[in-house]
Amino acid sequence: MRFLMRVMSFLALVLAVVLATVDALQSVAIGAPLFMPLAEALAGFGQSELVLVQALERPHPEISAIDPLLQWALSQPASIVFFGVSLLFWMIGYRRRPTRASFA
Repeated sequence: MRFLMRVMSFLALVLAVVLATVDALQSVAIGAPLFMPLAEALAGFGQSELVLVQALERPHPEISAIDPLLQWALSQPASIVFFGVSLLFWMIGYRRRPTRASFA
């Protein structure tokens, strides 16, 4: 399980770096800071993800308490979101080394 979490962390980190690089290149090209929102990044992966983003953007009466949080997350920069996801997976898969008792 820890190995799977580390692999997921690595993949999320790679995706975050790629998205940050794209943001940096676009920012240099237009001469102003530009960050791609998560909704736009997910929609760019294909038709099924576009349908997913459109479904997430619609209001849901059964989970209305989560809707503002979902809208907020979809508007955040995609690279930052994936850096956070990578950190979360890394923390889940972290293995603490046993500490040695020192008898000084």
